Amino acid sequence: MRHQKKTVKLGRTQGHRNALLSNLAVSLIDHGQIKTTVAKAKAVRPFVEKLVTKAKTGTLHSRRMALADLRHNEGAVRKLFTEIGPLNATRKGGYTRIVKLGMRRSDAAEMAIIEWVDKPAVIVPEAKPTAAKAKAAKPAKAEAAAEAAPEAKAEGEAKPKRAAKKKKTEGEA
Repeated sequence: MRHQKKTVKLGRTQGHRNALLSNLAVSLIDHGQIKTTVAKAKAVRPFVEKLVTKAKTGTLHSRRMALADLRHNEGAVRKLFTEIGPLNATRKGGYTRIVKLGMRRSDAAEMAIIEWVDKPAVIVPEAKPTAAKAKAAKPAKAEAAAEAAPEAKAEGEAKPKRAAKKKKTEGEA
């Protein structure tokens, strides 16, 4: 009987399970959210939350422990200590949330998204102009094009077509 055995084994050996949890944690740190099965999401949650607690202290020792837990992925540790740790400095726990998505089509495994409760600020590239701005911008472009080539539009001339390439026949080659 498995009374008070807390570890979820996920059908893997200890080394494989540790590698899986480390890789899931690195992906969560890098991407902000990951889509996985509910069992894996529930298994990675305490692993990641302990890492965030280490990141909140910010000492060299905690950084080295996090580096060992994340299998020496320095980029993930840097992001964890510079962005995620300070963002959760006032929060006492519960840094992640699990949102259930339903069953996967192929094998009917229950899927979920695990994500940060306080998401790091993401630098968004310039947004495309909205419909009102786009409509206002189009006439301005049309007017600029009309001013650039008024003679061509006035005379009704079409753009010159490309010269068609001649196919080489067997005798010419």
